[in-house]
Amino acid sequence: MKKKLLYALSGAALSVVILSGCGKASEKTTSDQVNPPKQSTADDAQQNTDDEKQQPDQKPDNTNAEQDTATDQSGTNGNITIALPQQDDPRWTSDAQVMRTELEAKGYTVNVQFAETGSQQAEQIEASVKSQTDCIVVAAIDSGQLTDAAQSAKDAKIPVIAYDRLLMDTDAVYYYTAFDKKGTGQAIGRRIAEKAKLEELADDAYQTIEFFMGSPDDPEAELVYDGLMEVLQPYLDCGKLVCKTGRTSFVDTSINECSQETAQERCKNYLAGYYADEELDICAAAYDTLAYGCKDALQSAGYIADNWPIISGQGCEIKACKNILDGTQAFSIYKDTSILAKQCAAMTDAVVSGTEQPEINDTEQSDNHKLLVPAYLCAPVTIDADNLQKVLVDSGYYTKEQLDTAE
Repeated sequence: MKKKLLYALSGAALSVVILSGCGKASEKTTSDQVNPPKQSTADDAQQNTDDEKQQPDQKPDNTNAEQDTATDQSGTNGNITIALPQQDDPRWTSDAQVMRTELEAKGYTVNVQFAETGSQQAEQIEASVKSQTDCIVVAAIDSGQLTDAAQSAKDAKIPVIAYDRLLMDTDAVYYYTAFDKKGTGQAIGRRIAEKAKLEELADDAYQTIEFFMGSPDDPEAELVYDGLMEVLQPYLDCGKLVCKTGRTSFVDTSINECSQETAQERCKNYLAGYYADEELDICAAAYDTLAYGCKDALQSAGYIADNWPIISGQGCEIKACKNILDGTQAFSIYKDTSILAKQCAAMTDAVVSGTEQPEINDTEQSDNHKLLVPAYLCAPVTIDADNLQKVLVDSGYYTKEQLDTAE
């Protein structure tokens, strides 16, 4: 059992530290609200009072004569464009199929488009605007290259729904559906605290921890960090967690492109420079690729099962699942994208049909530097050795053979 460092504040009470979101200081456009979104719970009903962060224009009710005529001519309830990244990624083809099935069952014509580059995706969206589609759902490859295309859609009064990835620096996005990034960070923090038994530590004991966060150019990675530190900062403040490098800020812990190699090199340097005489207990890695880098560095440094640290992750990649089963990764965060796709389809139907407001449960987190985008944020699931079989194998997400043969 480790003793606290001298600088630790003995007997300090735990306090909740809430870190702010990652929105940059920029001028927010204002727009009149039509049909404000319905809140899912009473807690979510608090309206944004920041005059600079307005909700986007909402599409007018789809019951006017012109739109009814268009619906009659097409023989459907509307035409939906779904713009997604690479078709060779099974994740996007699976999401597309779920959304297509859900929307076609409601009488919509669905046009799914895949793109290899941001510029190609922008061209596809511009073409959809010209064809007078009724709604555009987009998972951006490069949000910066979609600003003009999104504006074209807004000018044509075609609602744009951001899927999984928030469209940044534009007031043309109407809604957003994704997994709760901050909630993901909170889930990682809670499971670290649980597995490290931080609440059970004696007053003179602590656990060492180092942080490996997502890419600094990804605003959603900072939300994961914010959620993580909201849970773990109190333990750092009272000395139950000790980060010997002192690198706890997002800037100091973020890793470009979530590089496994960079995480490995950074962990290797930490172990040599700060943990030669004391073991590292926890690698707080925000993504599975970062966890792999930590694992490789620890193995090279001679760590074995008896002193193996807690390593977190996110993504539930098949390699991560195998590591969880063999004990070299403590847990990962699983996001069932079929749930996300169904939620987005329901949101799209509500927007286009105009019969009800889209269901949202967040009006504060999704700041795209121009406005706070009303969002529905799905909750992730924490996967460890205890529930991996039930959640991922019994459900058919992975087969036993895949796990057995994963490298």
